[in-house]
Amino acid sequence: MELANLVEPLQRPLFTLLGTPVSWTEVLGFGSGALCVWLVTRRHIANWPVGIANNLFFVLLFSEAGLYADAGLQLVFITLAVYGWRTWAHGGGPGSGPVRVRRTSRTEGVLLLAAGVVGTLALTLLLDRATDSTVPFWDALTTALSLTATYGQCRGLVESWWLWIAADLVYIPLYAHKELYLTSLLYAGFLALCVIGLRNWRRALPAPARVAGALA
Repeated sequence: MELANLVEPLQRPLFTLLGTPVSWTEVLGFGSGALCVWLVTRRHIANWPVGIANNLFFVLLFSEAGLYADAGLQLVFITLAVYGWRTWAHGGGPGSGPVRVRRTSRTEGVLLLAAGVVGTLALTLLLDRATDSTVPFWDALTTALSLTATYGQCRGLVESWWLWIAADLVYIPLYAHKELYLTSLLYAGFLALCVIGLRNWRRALPAPARVAGALA
């Protein structure tokens, strides 16, 4: 059976929101995405397999919407999820305990910033010249922010939540512009969960790191 025949049922409209059909793909992406972020805020290792399922749904959804960088980003997320899953499995000691969280070093911060800027510029040029994307810069910016945030999350960096917050503030109006209203609503929920995640991860820091952060 061809892949198109397998995914076609997921692309059928399930209901209409604000005059726009909402597919099974978007609904399943909504549910798995919300569960994934909630699990991350709890530092639960199950966020990685749930996140992989979410990535697969979003590959289909974003490809249909012409958000090509975001669709391709999901494939990178799957690779990072495997890395993050393995890292978290050993990050809390023996077994699958919570990952050890820590603050981002100055060197890591500079490298992540540089990677984000270069990635945004390169992807903007690629999308503008090689695709029919109508929002090349914003698609590229959210892709770069998401990649750097996910890497920071894999490493247990508290400040990765600020990158997710910045990405969500762009994603919400971007998806509404593309008439992906349910996904836009999902990312509004993500934004709230990111604030909770930032708070929870800060509390999980060793006491000296929490004090240093408060005085910074």
